[in-house]
Amino acid sequence: MKIVELEIEGMSCAHCVMAVRKELGRLTGVEIDEVQIGLAKVKLDETTVAVEQLSQAVEKAGYHVISVQS
Repeated sequence: MKIVELEIEGMSCAHCVMAVRKELGRLTGVEIDEVQIGLAKVKLDETTVAVEQLSQAVEKAGYHVISVQS
């Protein structure tokens, strides 16, 4: 499992945190370590899911990934 940290723009409240957590949680091969305003840390099974899919999930929740660190 690879640890990935997403810096997220547009989050401002607990609802934002829940929305991002929900969308990331829908992805197979992702374990959520932490989601807080502006940041998500996950463990990623690269054989199952790609980093791009994490960004797409955040976008689906209504926010924008501004950087990805692994």
